[in-house]
Amino acid sequence: MKTSRILLVTALATTLLASGCATRVNDAPGATGPLVIQAQGSFAVGGTVRRTPGDYDNNKPTAAGQSFHGDHLYAFYQVPQNAKATPVVMLHGAFQSARSWETTSDGREGFQTLFLRRGFPVYLVDQPRRGRAGNSTVATTVEPTPYDQLFFDQFRLGKWPNYFDNVQFDRKPQTLDQFFRSVTPNTGPYDAAVISDAMAALFDKIGPAVLFSHSQAGGSGWLTAIKSPNVKAIVAFEPGSGFIFPQGELPPVMPSAAGTLSPEAVPLSDFLKLTRLPIVVYYGDNFPVTPTRERGQDNWRVRLAMARLWVDAVNRHGGDARLVHLPEIGIRGNTHFLMSDLNNVQIADLVSSFLAEKKLDR
Repeated sequence: MKTSRILLVTALATTLLASGCATRVNDAPGATGPLVIQAQGSFAVGGTVRRTPGDYDNNKPTAAGQSFHGDHLYAFYQVPQNAKATPVVMLHGAFQSARSWETTSDGREGFQTLFLRRGFPVYLVDQPRRGRAGNSTVATTVEPTPYDQLFFDQFRLGKWPNYFDNVQFDRKPQTLDQFFRSVTPNTGPYDAAVISDAMAALFDKIGPAVLFSHSQAGGSGWLTAIKSPNVKAIVAFEPGSGFIFPQGELPPVMPSAAGTLSPEAVPLSDFLKLTRLPIVVYYGDNFPVTPTRERGQDNWRVRLAMARLWVDAVNRHGGDARLVHLPEIGIRGNTHFLMSDLNNVQIADLVSSFLAEKKLDR
């Protein structure tokens, strides 16, 4: 199998060399031609094993004497030709899976491919109790709850049924259909500790890497960096919860039309571990910085405000964190899914510049 893979890659490389494009296909930010992958695969990591007392009877099987593997994560990886030394790990948000990063709802290249083209090995994660890591050690009930219109509002495509005038989202009906079909439920209770334990096991397995987190993954991303020194940087796209502060330094809770956002306390010794790595946080457009009665938008007003306090806390303790609110630098119309918006190449360019500045693109 290994020999066959090498032969396949060699044949592809020879074809590309003959066409004169092999020297640029993996590194050019705007490349759309063939992409040479030198290795790919998938695995589970982390989690636990539950065992039921008793003896297993092959002819009368019951739970007795049997085991159950659960609470692990699923990782799919690809390594491009001439890969950079530091991989990128991409962790999805609430009601999502690794699909968030694979492609866009209108069929363009997602961050997975964009960063493969830029030479980074890429690991896509389905978090524990989600997607291809669905075995949960704790039971839950999955209900067919209608929430498409709520997500349209909360993820800032617009105010149902109307799109925002400047929204960076393709308005074809089939695109919206694909967006709604990317939603997938938890198969067990959401638990940031379980997720960050599995993520730390992933970083222990693959070594130093950069973590990209989205939305709900913001909180488990900070915890992962506390648990694993192999997290060398965090790029957080619109963290929505899990803002951790040192004990005794919690800011006030922040009420909004979507509910109250509360900070969470961790020991100072843990918080200080976040000061050893560079962090950048990005937020998009179409929500106010002053209170509003619009639920879907006010939800993000308080998250941006809490994120500013969080960045200030990291830097106050000697860290290297920054927050970029895209409208403030002239980038308009981004939804909650910055990595798959119509301008996702522009967003990827911002991230690439950050990684280059921190010497993580070599």
